[in-house]
Amino acid sequence: MNIHFIAIGGSAMHNLALALKHKGYFITGSDDVIFEPSKSRLEAESLLPEAFGWFPEKIHEQLDAVILGMHAKSDNPELLKAQELGLKIYSYPEFLYEQSKMKTRVVIGGSHGKTTITSMILHVLHYHEIEVDYMVGAQLEGFDRMVHLTEENDFIVLEGDEYLSSPIDRRPKFHLYKPNIALLSGIAWDHINVFPTFENYVEQFQIFVEGIVNGGSITYNEEDLEVKRVVEASENPIRKFPYSTPNYQVENGTTLLETPEGELPIEIFGKHNLNNLAGAKWICQQMGVDEADFYEAIASFKGASKRMEKIAEGSNKVAFKDFAHSPSKVMATTRAVKEQFPERRLLACLELHTYSSLNAEFLQEYKGALDAADDAVVFYSPDAVKIKGLEEVTSEQIGLALNREDLQIFTNSKDFQDYLFRQNFDDTTLLLMSSGNYGGLNFDEVSKLF
Repeated sequence: MNIHFIAIGGSAMHNLALALKHKGYFITGSDDVIFEPSKSRLEAESLLPEAFGWFPEKIHEQLDAVILGMHAKSDNPELLKAQELGLKIYSYPEFLYEQSKMKTRVVIGGSHGKTTITSMILHVLHYHEIEVDYMVGAQLEGFDRMVHLTEENDFIVLEGDEYLSSPIDRRPKFHLYKPNIALLSGIAWDHINVFPTFENYVEQFQIFVEGIVNGGSITYNEEDLEVKRVVEASENPIRKFPYSTPNYQVENGTTLLETPEGELPIEIFGKHNLNNLAGAKWICQQMGVDEADFYEAIASFKGASKRMEKIAEGSNKVAFKDFAHSPSKVMATTRAVKEQFPERRLLACLELHTYSSLNAEFLQEYKGALDAADDAVVFYSPDAVKIKGLEEVTSEQIGLALNREDLQIFTNSKDFQDYLFRQNFDDTTLLLMSSGNYGGLNFDEVSKLF
């Protein structure tokens, strides 16, 4: 097949382009800007566009399909040309569904935990040399790409994102996959720029559950009351498998998971990650991996990239980087780190970076999110607020929302970095939570402090 990507440089898009080239397709693409690591990875496969920008002449009738990324706009010149020629235009999730119509589709959904659960499942399958197709939202140890597609594999494991499919397809991505086997990990309001009310957000998960094929299954976190309500209210004729956090304990900084064969030391930690593990186990068992084999494999799982990623460690100090940015993720991650190292001071740093987190009204959702930290810091860029076209938030609003009188707030990246590099990290755990980079923080330099 001859396929053109509009906005090929995105994290998901460039991985799909690489996967399709690996499958033997002829791939072209365009983008107005491409950052690392996408740029180098595309260049290594001779897929990097010769020039940045949009070129309608790249769109012609010999194309079998055009794949449209979210980074493009609805008036994109290449998109308009493709529409004019009547070419088949797919969103990213639409094309993944087309590639997997004859496979058993395993879709992992939820406001939080979906990347980690998908990564756990793939780690276990990889450990036992079980070949599957997949799409996951993080780079994994032992995997060349975040997307892998074949003709022969029976299963495809898909991370089911609830964000929009494309500029001309406003459906959430996970509505398009029609799972045979599904998992729902949690529902906590997010993406308020698209789903302005909590009820509207929850409705997307109801549609997801109704989209599971007849006779399929939903594995769901029964500790999340909204998930439990949505799944148990569904009249879709599917099997329903609840899961909950398994028993575990922490000894000297090591998490011991209770299993039928005794206590198992594992690399990951935190109640939310143990809850994710329970969901992953159920899915793996439905894919033919027995319980003992699951435990054998999961013991070596170190986590997905940027998910509780250890970036440095000394004899009595450690630093973690985490993608957490929504209120529920921030609270769960902060509590998990404090539980793992209860005797150490916990310095938790949160960057408010997303559209939702910089919204003055939504800030109230962060109440108590940093309570487990001994010292708490928030960084945000007033410029980012302006770029997103939001009303300016103030330090006073942030302090009131997080409900901590001792909260330190920085709006200048240099001031934040100066504060960080002045710290004495003896007997300390540093937790850096953001989907950004604190205005240019060099994490390698942070590592040298440990």
